[in-house]
Amino acid sequence: MHLHQLAGELDEKEILGADVPISAICSDSRRVAPGALFVAVPGFRVDGHDYISEAVAGGAAAVVVQADRRAKWQAAVEGGRLPAIVVTDSRRALAALAAAFHGHPGRRLRVIGVTGTDGKTTTIHLISALLEARGHRTGLLSTVHCKVGDRLLPNEYHFTTPEAPQVQALLADMARAGVDYAILESSSHGLALHRLDDCEYDVAVVTNVTADHLDFHGSREEYLAAKGRLFAMLDEAADKGAGKVAVLNADEPAVAHFAGLTRARIVTYGVQKAADVQAADIAPTEWGSRFRLRAEGSELEVVVGFPGLFNVHNSLAAATVALSQGISLAAVRDALESFPGVPGRLERIDEGQPFTVVVDFAHAPEALRRVLAFLRERCRGRLIVVFGCIGERERPRRLGMGLAAGEQADFAVLTNDNPFQEDPQAILAEIAQGLEKAGRHEGHHFICIPDRREAIAHALAMAVEGDVVLLAGKGHEQSITVGDTVIPWDECRVARELLRELFS
Repeated sequence: MHLHQLAGELDEKEILGADVPISAICSDSRRVAPGALFVAVPGFRVDGHDYISEAVAGGAAAVVVQADRRAKWQAAVEGGRLPAIVVTDSRRALAALAAAFHGHPGRRLRVIGVTGTDGKTTTIHLISALLEARGHRTGLLSTVHCKVGDRLLPNEYHFTTPEAPQVQALLADMARAGVDYAILESSSHGLALHRLDDCEYDVAVVTNVTADHLDFHGSREEYLAAKGRLFAMLDEAADKGAGKVAVLNADEPAVAHFAGLTRARIVTYGVQKAADVQAADIAPTEWGSRFRLRAEGSELEVVVGFPGLFNVHNSLAAATVALSQGISLAAVRDALESFPGVPGRLERIDEGQPFTVVVDFAHAPEALRRVLAFLRERCRGRLIVVFGCIGERERPRRLGMGLAAGEQADFAVLTNDNPFQEDPQAILAEIAQGLEKAGRHEGHHFICIPDRREAIAHALAMAVEGDVVLLAGKGHEQSITVGDTVIPWDECRVARELLRELFS
């Protein structure tokens, strides 16, 4: 595509300089290739406008800049030296330009977005399984991995939602591969930062909303507003010949808020409140749940092999999406019962040890509290938890996770998650404050061991028959970042290795 053709996709802009061919859309100056259009985005720590010269050195053919940053770019583009598009918001422009460059792939797919504080990953994998069981080809953008038809790709971006050029490139890959449904884990960050603009959603789903990411959003109201964008975007999306659907959790206090944001058809699911799709008579099995699934005037018994009331809610959310897409209740039941679970989500590690070891991604206070409460019900001995908290962001999580562990677990081993450039000991000290607030004492109820392998080894060595050891926070992740060092990491593999050492 050419620069002026791309500029035609933007509502408010000023075009400076000649029309030039564009080979890619990029917002990271380090990844600019010859012929790319570099979009200078003001960030939280750095401003892309400060890297225009670096982008040009890398071969950028033109730039997109913000009008309010004129002092930073004027010298580079004046006199037509460097072709440019001037916009009021370069982050919004980035998404529109990326979608246009890739031929608006969301218009050639049915797109499902799942948002919520917890349960997004499990729910999108469930939706994929239910749709594929009826012969549909699906693609995924997930915290765990990306999927294009039959191909699994790692999520290499270290956050749930990558920038718009990566999202649109993935959608284009799905469209080329003949995918029917693209299922996107739609984080509040991704929605607020316009990374998911122009994805052309057809179905929007919310799992739950608790207080999280307030360091980024500032308040619960802003957090709700970010998640609400997913539902508002249903009304902005292209008409693909089928109605738009909003899938809402009737048990969630914010259900009315989300319902008021869209003209789409509302379909609800729930356990406690009356809903279009309901679970009743819920009972735990050894490692799962049994319940009556009621929908469309019928009901069936369902037995799922992934445990916890929260996973009943996730199952209902996925079932509601499938039913809205014309899949029968019986087919939904069969697919739920055959679902194997998601890696790193309540995944049991069994090397013949006399106690239970579970790996889970719970990395926020409410998620950790729910998992610990679930495991407490299945624990005949002590409940031991190993966890840490991410550095450089979301500091309130630390106290909250410490409180959750102090109130729910018998013993905690505090360790590194991804401290990044923060002092690991300082992070652990803040978590410890939560444990102490819950009446726990270091040395008796918890211990700090920054090295995660040593921390897990300590927890496993102290466990005896009947105990449960929860390794929380890393789940599927494949690295730990301490300072500038990225340490390869696989929590399940490490746990298995340590168990074999103990019981060989």
